[in-house]
Amino acid sequence: MYFIYGTSFMLNVSAEEPGVGAGVLLRAIEPLKGIDLMRQLRKTDKLTDLARGPGRLAAALEIDRSLDGVDLCADGPLWLGTAVRETGQIKTSVRIGITREMERPLRFFEVGNPFVSGPRNEITVR
Repeated sequence: MYFIYGTSFMLNVSAEEPGVGAGVLLRAIEPLKGIDLMRQLRKTDKLTDLARGPGRLAAALEIDRSLDGVDLCADGPLWLGTAVRETGQIKTSVRIGITREMERPLRFFEVGNPFVSGPRNEITVR
């Protein structure tokens, strides 16, 4: 969990030993439940904008620094679960919003999903 640009929280998932810098930034989710609450928190009715983008995702899920270090594999206020629907084809693309190593295909997304974050012209499928 970290606060960036003085405006937004970001949710990273790390799965390494303590002290090893490795993680995945969660950039978006497809809202399936709790949509009314997300609309209130985000102050928008546009479904595709509720949690598309890392700052929007954090706001829609009320993620803040209090969740820093939470075990996402244990019962608690935030957890990773199994998919509730079959996912489509997963592709990679270049990274978005950075200036270093931006050509590395380290961004993973479901092809054709309207909830994928980022400008459509920046999604170069590999």
